[in-house]
Amino acid sequence: MTPDQLIQWDQHATLWLNNLGNTTWDPFWLMLSDTKFWYPAYLILTVFLFKELGWKKGLAVFLSCILMVVCVDQSCNAVKDSVERLRPCYNSWMIAHGIRLPYGLTGHLFGFFSGHAANTFGLASASYLGFRLNNPGHKYRIYGICVFIWASLVASSRIIMGAHFLGDIVVGACFGTAVGSAIACLTHYLIVKAKL
Repeated sequence: MTPDQLIQWDQHATLWLNNLGNTTWDPFWLMLSDTKFWYPAYLILTVFLFKELGWKKGLAVFLSCILMVVCVDQSCNAVKDSVERLRPCYNSWMIAHGIRLPYGLTGHLFGFFSGHAANTFGLASASYLGFRLNNPGHKYRIYGICVFIWASLVASSRIIMGAHFLGDIVVGACFGTAVGSAIACLTHYLIVKAKL
C-alpha cells in the first residue's frame, strides 16, 4: 500500500466511523472527550493504588503514571508540530465529504498523533502493569478490562468529535501503550532494586 493509498483509506475509515455518531449520543462522546470529567476517576485510581500496593510502591507507581503523561504529552506535541497533519475538522476533503462536527472546530490545527489516545492507553498500561507487577498475588483482570475499554472509548470519542483521523488514534494508542509499559517495567525494576 502506497502512502497516498494509506491516507485515502484513513480518510474513508474516519469518515465512516465519524458518521456512526448521532445527535442523541453526541453529549456522551463529548463528556468522554473532556479530560476534566475524569478527575474524580483519577483520584479514585490514586487511592486504589495506595490501598493495593502500600504507600511506597503506590507512590512509585503514581509517579510513574505522572512521568508517562509528561513524556507522552511532550512527544505528542513535538510530533504534531513536526508532521503538521491537519485534523479532520480542518481538512477540506473531509469537510467536503460530510464529516460530522457536532461541536464545531476542535483543538489545535494539527492532530497527528492523538494525545487523548496516547495518554489514556499510556495510563491504562502503566497503571495495569503497575498493579500486576508489584502485587503479583492479584491478577487485576477486571481492572485491566475496564481500563482498556475506557481508553478505547475516550480515543473513539475523538473520531466522533471530528478531532482525529483513525490513524491518529491507532498511532497514539500504540505509542501510549509502549511508553506506559516501558515506564511500568522500569518502575518495577527500581522497586525491586530498592526493596520497597
